[in-house]
Amino acid sequence: MRKYLLPETGSFYKANLHCHTVISDGRRTPEEVKALYKGGGYSVVAFTDHNVMIPHPDLRDPDFLPLTGYELNINSPGYPAKDAKTCHACFISLYDPDRPQPVMIRKNLKKATLYWADFVKLAPGAESFTPVYDPQYINPMLRAGRDSGFFVTYNHPVWSQENFGDYMNYHGMNAMEICNYGCACMGFDEYNGREYSDMLNGGERIFCIATDDNHNKHADRTPDSDSFGGWTVIRADRLDYESVSAALEAGNFYASTGPEIYSLFFEDGKVSVTCSDAQTVSCITGVRTARRAPGDSWRIINGAEFDIPAECRWFRIEIKGPDGHCAYTNAYFTDTLPY
Repeated sequence: MRKYLLPETGSFYKANLHCHTVISDGRRTPEEVKALYKGGGYSVVAFTDHNVMIPHPDLRDPDFLPLTGYELNINSPGYPAKDAKTCHACFISLYDPDRPQPVMIRKNLKKATLYWADFVKLAPGAESFTPVYDPQYINPMLRAGRDSGFFVTYNHPVWSQENFGDYMNYHGMNAMEICNYGCACMGFDEYNGREYSDMLNGGERIFCIATDDNHNKHADRTPDSDSFGGWTVIRADRLDYESVSAALEAGNFYASTGPEIYSLFFEDGKVSVTCSDAQTVSCITGVRTARRAPGDSWRIINGAEFDIPAECRWFRIEIKGPDGHCAYTNAYFTDTLPY
């Protein structure tokens, strides 16, 4: 029995799920961000300014979908000192772009966002959370987002100075950033395949996304520009809020910094993937059985097939293009597959 891990039908929509504008610490207006990303081939942008959730329904057109969201940060004592830790999470509203904001920490509102706080629609109890940098306080905030109908992502652990002992104690998110291009542009090693695998082995069943986290402080299409470096490709029936939200909830997407994935399915104990030109295709699992194609002969390939024993627990695929850029599938769990 064949099970498509990416839907067989639908359209692929290129998305940036972490974005900042002048509403917080970005340099572009929402309208300018739309023009920039639409010109770069994107169909979806989640506007996730810091700490205030402002919908942008006026930016909707037949070829562009703005998603409503915000980024919440919980800081350790001493922040913003460079060695102080912080936990950042994006909350993206599912199905209802005008949904109330579930958590607000007013002490985090900076000058640029204070004005906008008066325009935020708050859920009951949104300001009752205690902003202490501790999992026992952070996890209820993540759960409040999930329970309120948000797609919650854990962001840039390297920039945040968080390590294994920190992120392994967070629970309740939908996804984590396997790549944060904005942080990578600053010099951080924000390609987080190991961190993702750690969380999976720790029992989390979460997805992975790639984002820009763009602030647009540098000229477009230069080495310092933080746009167009990490994106999430969503397969959905239509470019509307309901269809894209359903695809996010179901995990019908992959993350990329370059390569494209065309198909992904499981059948007869094997996973098969087809893709754009690749130097290698790797299968990473929950046990010590990682494998790679083409193996010992360097050549361009456009897909691979791997045996997936049930004892692997989970697997995910990484594709490296000839230029070194990568694509990443979500993890898939063997106890959900038709063996």
